[in-house]
Amino acid sequence: MTSPSDAVVLIGPMGAGKTSIGKKVARALDLPFFDTDAAVVRDHGPIDQLFVERGEAHFRAAERAAVVEGLATGGVVSLGGGAVLNPETRADLAGHRVVLLTVSPRVVAGRVRDSNRPLLQGGEDAIERWTAIFEERRPIYEELADITFDTSTGPVQDVVDALVAWVRGGVVDPPASAGHEHKEHTACDVLSERSESK
Repeated sequence: MTSPSDAVVLIGPMGAGKTSIGKKVARALDLPFFDTDAAVVRDHGPIDQLFVERGEAHFRAAERAAVVEGLATGGVVSLGGGAVLNPETRADLAGHRVVLLTVSPRVVAGRVRDSNRPLLQGGEDAIERWTAIFEERRPIYEELADITFDTSTGPVQDVVDALVAWVRGGVVDPPASAGHEHKEHTACDVLSERSESK
């Protein structure tokens, strides 16, 4: 890393759109895009197969290596949903701009339907499992995030445009109709922004 703000790092739950939005943001900013899940697949094969054959601990070690590579590359980096569980990754993110993408369970149901994501497999309902995983990780996501965008409603491009504006200027204004105290907005608007800078 050459400076504390080399990477714009996207974190958040499965199905929030980190990869699709990350690619568009990288293109708009003329930056490289790095996806840690794609890097794990590149180096180790399909993630679902890796879970079955080697276990989650092996996957997490491979994921950690991918995170190190991605942050060193810079640009826009999309982290797998559970990458933030690693304390070293959390420490590393202190030197980068961290964006949390969220999505509602109602919307994510359509995005992860027929998914082969290992943590959504098993006897219980996939959306119940997704919700439990998200709620468990939410405090970590929120602690790490400099800014949060919800991808549940509105065109993806609205999120991309708002995120690009934030990266370029460091500030995104909520819509004029929104009150200053109420920070919950639609997809194109900021949900929250940390007051202190990293």
